[in-house]
Amino acid sequence: MDDRKLEVLRAIVEDYVATQEPVGSKTVAQRHALGVSAATVRNDMSYLEEAGYIHQPHTSAGRIPTDKGYRLFVDRLGKIKPLSAAERRAVHRFLAEAIDLDDVVTRTVRLLSQLTHQVAVVQYPSLNRSSVRHLELVSLGHRRLMLVMITDTGRVEQRQFELSVELSEDDILELRKLINEQLTDKPLVDATRIIGGLVAQARPELETAMAELTRVLLDTVVARPDERIAVAGAANLARHQAYFAGSLRSIMEALEEEVVLMQLLGRTDSGALLTVRIGDENELDDFRETSVVSAGYGPGSVVGHMGVLGPTRMDYPGTIAAVRAVARYVSEILEQNR
Repeated sequence: MDDRKLEVLRAIVEDYVATQEPVGSKTVAQRHALGVSAATVRNDMSYLEEAGYIHQPHTSAGRIPTDKGYRLFVDRLGKIKPLSAAERRAVHRFLAEAIDLDDVVTRTVRLLSQLTHQVAVVQYPSLNRSSVRHLELVSLGHRRLMLVMITDTGRVEQRQFELSVELSEDDILELRKLINEQLTDKPLVDATRIIGGLVAQARPELETAMAELTRVLLDTVVARPDERIAVAGAANLARHQAYFAGSLRSIMEALEEEVVLMQLLGRTDSGALLTVRIGDENELDDFRETSVVSAGYGPGSVVGHMGVLGPTRMDYPGTIAAVRAVARYVSEILEQNR
């Protein structure tokens, strides 16, 4: 395919996204300075249609892109329109005002939805990709304690539990000191092995309490569901109802399942900086009419993903720019707070 045909495809995609109407050869020739006649554009459109990049929704109409056409358009994007200086300042200021990780995630998912006018999804930093920053043991009264674990990505996990034995404040401090000595700065993927050896390191009087504490630790870092997801902007799908052949009900119901959302965003350990999946490229049947733009984020390495979901008729350059920029800002915030 020569450059002119690519330019014709680009013009059709951009005009269809902007106007929501099929695009004709005369429109392309007039709006886009391609330096050729409408007849030449028609020939190029015939080629693109035969190759499966565009199609005619009904007789005598213009053409609209297919999933294959969107894919080629995204793959051949010469440049991504960056956020304006004002937008970048607003994004940075909005995210920088977050007070903790929950606030960062909440602000991020709202921001992505507002910038792209699509459904936004943000995965909390994965425990499997995090290390322990600090562990705290807090007495809540008679034999009742609270364990608080803070990771290097700012994620906080806490559990309340009861011991079968009485402990003094000094005993609790001793247990806290021991678990911090062994687990601080250790990756959570290594935690199971380390936790298993804690009982042997406690003095005999504290072995029973340590054994019970290790079960809570294991439940916190291993047995607890690892992935948490935040979603915003689901109502945006209703605004795009016309671009879906069927009902939105199945998509809306699927968006309530965290496992489904994780599959949409991609594997945390994939390390992909940015991914665009269009139409049938999505493995889940409910999302065959959608596109997903996602990016990894994290301080130095990928610890989670964020992205947006919408109809295949999407402003890909603007959406890609927004997702990439927000992921970069969140990565910087996590790096600063390590």
